[in-house]
Amino acid sequence: MTQAETKRVAILLSGGGSNMVKLVESMQGDHPARPCLVLSNDPQAGGLAKARAMGVEVAAVDHRPFKGDRAAFEAALMEVIAPYQPDILCLAGFMRILTEGFVSQWTGRMLNIHPSLLPKYKGLHTHARALEAGDAEAGCTVHEVTPNLDDGPILGQARVPVEPGDTPDVLAARVLTMEHKLYPAVLRRFAAGNREMLTLS
Repeated sequence: MTQAETKRVAILLSGGGSNMVKLVESMQGDHPARPCLVLSNDPQAGGLAKARAMGVEVAAVDHRPFKGDRAAFEAALMEVIAPYQPDILCLAGFMRILTEGFVSQWTGRMLNIHPSLLPKYKGLHTHARALEAGDAEAGCTVHEVTPNLDDGPILGQARVPVEPGDTPDVLAARVLTMEHKLYPAVLRRFAAGNREMLTLS
C-alpha cells in the first residue's frame, strides 16, 4: 500500500486510553491506516502518556476553560486536528458530547465504541442497566457517529454472556476485553472501505 493510500487516523480520548492502545498497536504492517494524533479534553489523561510512549503525536484541549461553550471548545479541537489532516476520527472513551456542527464535518469518517449492544442502553451506566433488565448477554458496538447520541450505522458488535453473580464492574471488564478485539478489527475494515457489519462472540 502506498503512502498516499494509507488513511490517517486521529484518536480522541478522555481517560486511560486502553482502546486507543489497541488501535495504535493494530495499525502497522499491511494495515490500511496509521495513527497521526491522539487528542484529549483532559491534559492529565493517562492515554496521552501511553500514546507518546508509542511514538504518536499527542495534544490536549482542556474543555473546562470553555465553561460549557461547546462550539468554542470544538473550534479549538478543530484547530488542533486540522494540521494533521486525518481521514478518520476514532472516539475511544471521549467523554464529551459533540454538537451537530462538529459531527457533520466528519460524516462517514468518525467512529465510536459504545459498551452495549446498541440500540440498547444508549448513554451511561450500560452494564448496570443490562443487569437490571436481566439480560442474558451484553457486549459492545462500533458505529459511525451521527448527531444523535450513540446512534448511526452499526459497523460491528461483540457479545459476551452475562454470568450469575455479575456486578457492573465484572461485566464491564468482560466487555472491555471484547472492545479491545472489536474496535481494531472494525477500523481495519473501515479504513479499507468495508462497512459491512462484523460480529464477534
